[in-house]
Amino acid sequence: MLEGQSCLISRALPSSCEQESKWAYMTRHLLERTGNKRSLDAVSGIHTEATDKDHWKQEKSAKLTNSSTSQSNWRESNNLVGAIGRDNSISCLMRCSRSDYGALASLNRGFRSLIRSGEIYKFRRMNSITEHWIYFSCNVNEWEAYDPYRARWINLPRMPHNECFMCSDKESLAVGTELLVFGKEVTAHIVLRYSILTNSWSPGVGMNSPRCLFGSASFGEKAIVCGGSDAHGAILSSAELYNSETQTWTTLPSMNRPRKMCSGVFMDNKFYVIGGMASNTELLTCGEEFDPERGTWRVIPNMSLGLNGASGAPPLVAVVNNELYAAHYARQEVRKYDKENFVWITLGRLPETPVSMNGWGLAFRACGEKLIIIGGPRALGGGVIELHSWIPEEGEMPEWKMIARKQSGSFVYNCAVMGC
Repeated sequence: MLEGQSCLISRALPSSCEQESKWAYMTRHLLERTGNKRSLDAVSGIHTEATDKDHWKQEKSAKLTNSSTSQSNWRESNNLVGAIGRDNSISCLMRCSRSDYGALASLNRGFRSLIRSGEIYKFRRMNSITEHWIYFSCNVNEWEAYDPYRARWINLPRMPHNECFMCSDKESLAVGTELLVFGKEVTAHIVLRYSILTNSWSPGVGMNSPRCLFGSASFGEKAIVCGGSDAHGAILSSAELYNSETQTWTTLPSMNRPRKMCSGVFMDNKFYVIGGMASNTELLTCGEEFDPERGTWRVIPNMSLGLNGASGAPPLVAVVNNELYAAHYARQEVRKYDKENFVWITLGRLPETPVSMNGWGLAFRACGEKLIIIGGPRALGGGVIELHSWIPEEGEMPEWKMIARKQSGSFVYNCAVMGC
């Protein structure tokens, strides 16, 4: 049901000089072909004035030429770059940064179709080529993204205005090439969907059992959500699988315990739900493991013990290289889960400047091989957001590095990492 672990784009590039030279040549050739094509178009636009005597002959010749050009354009579009063939063209394109896809889509219709249809991302996924971008919201109805590979900020279009949705609790989930934001209207839950293929928002497909305050995680083009509260406030034990390629929800077996305000992660090809509330006052310390192959849930005692309080945010957890980490916001510590002994081990401190209100306003995410902390410093008026990263290494204490800082709201309402 679920694919294997993906790797960063930097690790997917060929290692030998010969192969690197080949890809560099092929990429350069794509741009040269574009320039040559435009030059030819400019030359073909220069015509001499025809005499009446030769007009019919030229008209007939033009029709034949147009037919030949049309067939040539179709072949070029099908082959993408004829000189290197379709397969090599795709191999070259999927190794380019997705920051460049907007420009590369203008090469020809074939490239435009590969990129805008999302087909190129399927090829990248099949070849374990992934770039992780961080999407977060520090202002209501506004989202922005950060590309850590190019150190570049991207402003997303504003979400459609909806007063009730704006004021409601919201959850977010990045899956495939989509960013899903879940919230409420007056009497019903709704989903808004942002697509990187169209750079636009549209209504998303609702769950079979709509909910809020749920736990979730994505893995490639699929995601699992579980628990949460329905429109009447009832706490749920049900779970669903979302497929972004078909935009469909499938009901999964229910958990052993109903829970809301929980967290979810994928680890070792299994889905884990961690912590949460069994009622408005009962804090859960157990977690549950879902095996997609068997379709069964297993309770894991004390999996979130001490990570959060009844009035605090859900456990701040993330997985890097199939290892589970947590940000203990009360003690400002980063911890690692010992899967063999079922205990949390303190590794060191969190970055000092990002602050939270019982965990609210702070984001802790995995971004490829890095752990990311997103938040603002405590200051009157706020207005600054910082991104700190650390690459976990066995036996080493955390050394956080600030990778980005900008003027923005300092309270993170929602955050998701999209890998594609």
